[in-house]
Amino acid sequence: MTNKINTLAEYLDSLPEERREIIEKLRKVIKENLPAGFEETISYGSIAYVVPLKIYPQGYHVQSDTPLPFIGLSNWKNHISFSHWGLYINQDLLAWFKDEYSKQAKYKLSMGKACVNLKRMNDIPYKLIGDLCGKIQVEDFIRMYERAFVKKG
Repeated sequence: MTNKINTLAEYLDSLPEERREIIEKLRKVIKENLPAGFEETISYGSIAYVVPLKIYPQGYHVQSDTPLPFIGLSNWKNHISFSHWGLYINQDLLAWFKDEYSKQAKYKLSMGKACVNLKRMNDIPYKLIGDLCGKIQVEDFIRMYERAFVKKG
């Protein structure tokens, strides 16, 4: 993955055709279900859905001039990565997602702390990803993020 990509068009043009179709379908599902306030952008060379600085001017704690990340979508050699910060900071949401994944996908869930590794292009649970994207409003995510990461003086 390269950080030289600055626009959505550049990112999509960089994808192999078969992956572009899947990424486009995932983008559509995300955007149709994402609550108001989140914004699609390019961050770290991949597609990102963030809390923009106009809503949360404090920004991401590692880089305060960077919008607060919420969802990431990127293409890798052997998989597509779908990351969702809510899965990392909300154990109830993570438990729900794991349970639903086992019901909606044929193959075992492959994930890290927040990243779901979509390795089988014919077994992506689009409906589940859409449902997950709609579960957290921007204001609720900011509160969760601050509880988990922002140190109070």
